[in-house]
Amino acid sequence: MTLTDATTDATTDARTTRTPEATSVVDTDRRSARPRRYVMAPPTFFAVEYVINPWMDPSAPVDAALAAQQWDALRQVYLALGHTVDLLEPVAGLPDMVYAANGGVIVNGRAVVARFAYDGRAGEAPAHRDWMAKAGYAPAHTRHINEGQGDLLVVGATILAGHGFRTDRRAHDEIAAHTGLPVISLELVDPRFYHLDTALAVLDDATIAYYPPAFAEPSRTMLTELFPDAIEVCSADAFVLGLNVVSDGLNVVLPAAATGFAEQLRALGFRPVGVDLSELLKGGGSVKCCTLEVHP
Repeated sequence: MTLTDATTDATTDARTTRTPEATSVVDTDRRSARPRRYVMAPPTFFAVEYVINPWMDPSAPVDAALAAQQWDALRQVYLALGHTVDLLEPVAGLPDMVYAANGGVIVNGRAVVARFAYDGRAGEAPAHRDWMAKAGYAPAHTRHINEGQGDLLVVGATILAGHGFRTDRRAHDEIAAHTGLPVISLELVDPRFYHLDTALAVLDDATIAYYPPAFAEPSRTMLTELFPDAIEVCSADAFVLGLNVVSDGLNVVLPAAATGFAEQLRALGFRPVGVDLSELLKGGGSVKCCTLEVHP
């Protein structure tokens, strides 16, 4: 099975992902995909039982069967694109464990386990630590709160690190020491974008997209200086967590509702792959939140 310009528009049935043939794709010669390794946790116990971000509403019912179907559709997209997906065993009583990206960061041959801000998620850390150890890493811990790839995004040989709502700014120095990579701190100011991966997307080793209003002015200035060709997305796409994406350098898997962002990606030679994770959005997460990348 081959996925090429698999863009799903907002009118597509909520339970499907559209994958047109390669003949519909614009010229993408300047982009190239690299096989990736991801870790995902099935939404076996997913529910919205408390409120730790503005997206969560315990009074809104969650369709568990649909959440599982949407999650598996995302996994199948990764497999069809030629990537490897390892599964993390879900644990009863941890309804947010499906958001596997928050469990830590693995890069440069090093692994760092998350230290969660809320007690309701603290139990996820041992599961991630055990997976890292079985995968051959010696997982490190931070003294200060860090929420993994929710706030720690790898761009080439640099880590962009969010703070302001979850990850403690002091953890950034610890992350730099543990991974051996430089860390650039970025302050988030809008609670709707409580993690960096809700406000900024890494598209390849030199290209990002972001939503400027989510950042403090000094951080916006820094991003402009570091990434002068970055894509700036509009509010309509940001407000459906359109920046919560996973990219292999060519194919960008993103929420289907972010149609404007998909067009921006296509214009720059990327291949947008739209998926519907509307049930998982009820917990404040989408594509990237569900996907922990194991960086080389």
